[in-house]
Amino acid sequence: MSFTYSPNKRKRAKTHGFLSRSKTSAGKKVIQGRRQKGRAKIAI
Repeated sequence: MSFTYSPNKRKRAKTHGFLSRSKTSAGKKVIQGRRQKGRAKIAI
């Protein structure tokens, strides 16, 4: 049996990073919402 989570910084940034969020309309809404809430980290 293998572990389900094997961390990879590049993969994490590619899927959940700022640039990938900025590309889609839904992602832009996510960033906007986090900005409004005043998050210290908007994206990874």
